[in-house]
Amino acid sequence: MSLSVGVVRFPGTNCETETVRALGSTLADARVELLDHRRGDLADLDAVVLPGGFSYGDYLRAGAIAARAPIGAAVRRFAAAGGVVVGICNGFQQLQELGLLPGALIRNRTLRFFCGDVHLRPEGRPSAVTCELDRGAVYRIPVAHGEGCFWAEDEDLKRLEDRGQIVLRYCDAQGVVDDGANPNGSLGQVAGVANEGGNVVGMMPHPERNADRLTGNGDGRVFFRSLAAFCAGGAR
Repeated sequence: MSLSVGVVRFPGTNCETETVRALGSTLADARVELLDHRRGDLADLDAVVLPGGFSYGDYLRAGAIAARAPIGAAVRRFAAAGGVVVGICNGFQQLQELGLLPGALIRNRTLRFFCGDVHLRPEGRPSAVTCELDRGAVYRIPVAHGEGCFWAEDEDLKRLEDRGQIVLRYCDAQGVVDDGANPNGSLGQVAGVANEGGNVVGMMPHPERNADRLTGNGDGRVFFRSLAAFCAGGAR
């Protein structure tokens, strides 16, 4: 039976077609479909991806309105039942608004939008976007955001560290985690976090924008292979 993945489209989302294409080209046997934000049932899916973009124009605050769309409650139920949910950029913000991931994503410390490539180092426990990544390797992935600075209370950040829920950090090309490689001021150089089960993950970088050799080195593909492996129970 092939993997079934849904990619949610909200008004204002702008990375859904790239995400569908990246998933389809990386996971040849997967069934990938766009999901309307008014959908209320996800039971026929193995995984749901909340893609990047500016859902509802980021009014009120990034991800706030999208989290209150009809599909938001369905995503909560799906995640609670063990379904894989991945949020990319604006999708990460939505997962925080849904209460599925800790912390907050606030304005970049420069107070400016940042767009460019960053380097990432996988850490923590295996998760739905990192279980196929090589520990010690460095991955180059684009980012594009104005509110990507991860923030949490000191005790919450320590809890994430202790439980291995920080799954991606910004680093330099040699893998050194250093503030100079941090594009937005995230505490602890955090680029991605997971829930305790690893089935819900948010990441600010856009793997779908580097899933093809025509647009980069293809590093983004392994993040989607991780999603498939995690769904299949192959997390390592």
